[in-house]
Amino acid sequence: MFNTNGARRAALGAASAALIALSLTACGEKENSGSPGAGPTVTAAADSALAGKVPDAIKSDGVIKVGTDSTYAPAEFLDADGKTVVGFDVELFNAVAQKLGLKAEYESAPFDAILPGVDSAKYEIGVSSFTINAERLKSVNMVSYFSAGTQWVTKAGNAAKIDIENACGKKIAVQTGTVQFDDITARSKKCTTGGKPAITIDQYQAQSDATAAVFSGKNDAMLADSPVGAYAVKQSNGSLELVGEIYESAPYGYAVKKDQTAFAEVLKEAVQAVIADGSYQTALKKWGVEGGAITSSALNPAS
Repeated sequence: MFNTNGARRAALGAASAALIALSLTACGEKENSGSPGAGPTVTAAADSALAGKVPDAIKSDGVIKVGTDSTYAPAEFLDADGKTVVGFDVELFNAVAQKLGLKAEYESAPFDAILPGVDSAKYEIGVSSFTINAERLKSVNMVSYFSAGTQWVTKAGNAAKIDIENACGKKIAVQTGTVQFDDITARSKKCTTGGKPAITIDQYQAQSDATAAVFSGKNDAMLADSPVGAYAVKQSNGSLELVGEIYESAPYGYAVKKDQTAFAEVLKEAVQAVIADGSYQTALKKWGVEGGAITSSALNPAS
């Protein structure tokens, strides 16, 4: 998730599930075997050699405690029961954890509380579409597992005539605190500097609200992480469309405590192992995000 230090509030409990269900129903989403996330759960066989490298403090109870912001479909969001966290991030990390002989337990939290929670040992890992950047690498170790960029979305047919290089005077939706907010703010400043109307920027705490604002016509377009934009379009049953190309791609990373380099190293090996055994590609394809696949995991890659 391309997020700066701005606050993001997790949508918790049944209310969040109801909101997601309502949005998908309004968009004409239908339950069928072709829907993103449908099909058998992806699993990975444990690797005893890798499991043996997991620090005792983490593997002693057989569980790895995960902090996640469950408002970011299709990466991590609440299922219809309002409790279970699902998504491609979740399914993929479950396979990584299984490779290490562990079971992942997810706790929903505000996005900007997760890394401090990792640092304080409230969570043993942060799995929440964290884009790897220099600022985050100052406080945590990060293991790459996916690549995403920014993508724009508008109503099908683009009646608003959205041009991502000239959105002056348009009403644009964006999630609070993300790098996409910085992006659209800079674009608006460029408009006013050039004597054109400013972009009206509407910020939403939950990405699902930003998507719904575009679907309803309240906003002309939105910009979000590329898998989020693609998922919204796929779920809209033809009501939304992508605009322009993906840009500013960067890796997502699992976040672990800065002093747990050994654990970070074995996490990297586990990601590489699920890539090698095919469960990685299966999980991404199941959710329709195979375009973000990587071929090699890295620990603290330069950003």
